Amino acid sequence: MTQPFRSFVIFAEMRTGSNLLEATLNAIKRVTCFGEAFNPYMMGWPDKDELKGITMAERDADPHRLLAAIFDKPNHLPGFRYFHDHDPRVFDAIMEDRACAKIILTRNPVDSYVSTALARTTNQWKLNETETPIPAAVCFDGAEFRQTVGEIEEFQLKVMHRLQLTGQAAFWLGYEDLRDAGVMTGLLHWLGRTDLKWVEPASDQVPQNPRELSEKVENFDEMEAELARLDPFMLRRIPNFEPRRGPAVPSFLGSEAGRGLIFMPIKGGPTGRVSGWLRRMGAVAGDFNQNSLRQWKRQHVGHRSFTVLRHPLLRAWAAFESLIGGRNAELRDLMRQIHRVPLPPDQELAALDLGRKAELFAAFLDFLRRNLNGQTTLPTYPGWASQSEVLAGFARIGSPDMVLREADLPRDLSWLAASAEIGKPAAFPGPDAFPDFLDDQELCGAAKKAYLRDYVAFGFAGQP
Repeated sequence: MTQPFRSFVIFAEMRTGSNLLEATLNAIKRVTCFGEAFNPYMMGWPDKDELKGITMAERDADPHRLLAAIFDKPNHLPGFRYFHDHDPRVFDAIMEDRACAKIILTRNPVDSYVSTALARTTNQWKLNETETPIPAAVCFDGAEFRQTVGEIEEFQLKVMHRLQLTGQAAFWLGYEDLRDAGVMTGLLHWLGRTDLKWVEPASDQVPQNPRELSEKVENFDEMEAELARLDPFMLRRIPNFEPRRGPAVPSFLGSEAGRGLIFMPIKGGPTGRVSGWLRRMGAVAGDFNQNSLRQWKRQHVGHRSFTVLRHPLLRAWAAFESLIGGRNAELRDLMRQIHRVPLPPDQELAALDLGRKAELFAAFLDFLRRNLNGQTTLPTYPGWASQSEVLAGFARIGSPDMVLREADLPRDLSWLAASAEIGKPAAFPGPDAFPDFLDDQELCGAAKKAYLRDYVAFGFAGQP
């Protein structure tokens, strides 16, 4: 017998038909599904307090012990069902194990939600052909439904992403597939049981509520209105083609003032003014790595961390000035030759008047739009990357306590200093100077096209 997998996991949710799938698998010799083995409230199945000789307390102390016990079954195909709210400590081990087959079972989320609500109301979770279903109707709770669907969708995206990262494939099943003998045969063949000619679905369970939804939901009209508000195809999603960023720890600054401040700068922002403010209050450490940053934080109990957002148009202007005034001649040549930013020769850049700068800046904003949408060969440099993506990078080491806005720094830094028990904070210098033409409507519109995610995420106004 050829068996490419030594174990399996069924990624499912409540009322998706996972009990029926488990029954089908358990009817096959040398295949065993151990229920919801990592459900925090039970050991595999209701009213059980041990599994494979391991108690619930022992599992909760070390879930990997139970995982190893389930999978330690030579010449056998063991597995279990795993839902989004089961013990997360075993998730990585499952996903990294290529010998563990991944089966993904889904169902229409409205059907699952209503079926779960009915089961809770009637306390009838399974039904065989000799039992009578308890008639009931439930009230649809829109907020609860949105939260439930959001959590499940987030988990499914997490599973899919990990499969992609590890180059694995899963066997996808829908609720309607579970009574299809052909599909069940294909599943067992995929699992390696090609010795089986035909697999009949389990017949000891029957659908509990084969009625129309309108008969099962008391406020059906209200449910229809709520579902109409949802966006299942993510039509309103803002595309994001930017590469993920790291936390940029070496750029962080640690101030000894008060209980300590950690400044997490976003390149292209008012970093000079903020770092100057920190240095006027005492010693400042820098050039951190992740280990030294953690040590600094341990030594400064009560510290506060912060970052500063700059209006996207002003930040794009800072990136443009860096482009035309820096030593990156090769980058300027690429802009001229390939990326449709018609910069004059380097020797003429210093003499540009404001009108010509405005024209070139408009072309640079169009380049930024294309670059941030993955339409250029150039990488997205930190000085012009979306601030939302930079913040997401920070979160990989630790999100800042406070996200401040450049325009409000004189007010907000005094509050930040007080929270870190800095008695007399230094005065904060006035704002950086920017040309008046940045208020031009076309430039404002071009900046919004390039940085739409930031405008939406942080509520920036059209004009700086």
